[in-house]
Amino acid sequence: MKSIDEHNFKNEKAIIRVDFNVPLDSQKNVTDNSRIEAAKSTILKIINDGGSCILVSHLGRPKGKDQEFSLRHIVKEIEKTLGLKITFVPQVIGEQALKASREIQPKEIILLENLRFHPEESSGEESFAKTLASFADCYINDAFGTAHRTHASTAVIAKYFPNKKFAGHLLLKEASSIQKVMDSGEKPVLGILGGAKVSSKITIIDNIIDKVDSLIIGGGMAFTFIKALGGNIGKSICENDKMDLALAVLEKAKNKNVSIHLPLDVVCGDDFSEEANTIEVDINNIPEGWEGMDVGPKSRVLFDKIINQSKTILWNGPVGVFELKKFSKGTIAIGESIARSTKKGAFSLVGGGDSVAAVKKFNFEGRVSYVSTGGGAMLESLEGKTLPGIQALTN
Repeated sequence: MKSIDEHNFKNEKAIIRVDFNVPLDSQKNVTDNSRIEAAKSTILKIINDGGSCILVSHLGRPKGKDQEFSLRHIVKEIEKTLGLKITFVPQVIGEQALKASREIQPKEIILLENLRFHPEESSGEESFAKTLASFADCYINDAFGTAHRTHASTAVIAKYFPNKKFAGHLLLKEASSIQKVMDSGEKPVLGILGGAKVSSKITIIDNIIDKVDSLIIGGGMAFTFIKALGGNIGKSICENDKMDLALAVLEKAKNKNVSIHLPLDVVCGDDFSEEANTIEVDINNIPEGWEGMDVGPKSRVLFDKIINQSKTILWNGPVGVFELKKFSKGTIAIGESIARSTKKGAFSLVGGGDSVAAVKKFNFEGRVSYVSTGGGAMLESLEGKTLPGIQALTN
């Protein structure tokens, strides 16, 4: 995979697949610009070299050409973030798009309309990819968040640039962060997996058990393990049909000398709300009518010790219902422990949906090594899958 830093883009037109799938409020204002910010250094590299940028992205999941999802809504935010003028083209393919790409001058940036206004994008249509490719001299993929999709702008277009396809800074950063955890990280390596369901994480557990020295299992899925081991979990969430799977994971870990750490105690609620009454109990003895909602104080001490002994840390999934203040202490404690370990020199990667939301909510972003923007792409990487968008750059 060739980096954009290996090439000078002077007088070249680069079509750049970015991930500007940003959240908007009811007034169509961008509420979180981190994905735009993440693409900034790649775009500036091309401009500073004296090249021009043709930016392509999707936004949401439009049904047809729904103007609710037009990229015109985010032009001002892109200009503000980059500090540069952007020309919006209300077309992806067609006369306007062709004219704009022909007339673009060095150091100029155009943004084409939402790729997903065309079903050919998601279906990976060759002719659609070929038309996009005809607009530029070279191709850059900087959209790690869509690298797991076999879409025209991610997995197909690269073939039309056999010698001029590159990975942008964000894509390289994401890929190398995952590689650090999975292959080259300093030992001991720790995985922290949370979330509600064993079924949604089982492929990840199966893949990373060969790479880690220890595994902390928290969140709702811990109760499937506890019940499988004979504990009383009250009315806590549990996948009864996955208990055999949980025991198989424990057996596999034992055979590979991987330490699995389940919570020792738990904060329970009698209702799934801020108004709930709470009790702290041993995780194996949750009374009937009570539900485990967060890890307890003994678990937090244990997890802190394990985290601070680790040199490489992956955190995927919260260990409690952090959205409710009463049940957020465990997830905050995990974040604090990882931040302390990072400060001492550990490498920490946070990724996958809710753990990223927790890191943002509790302001840990600048205190861990890397927060992945990848979502589904990151999870598929952790599952050991080859991502089509990355494979297209290496073929």
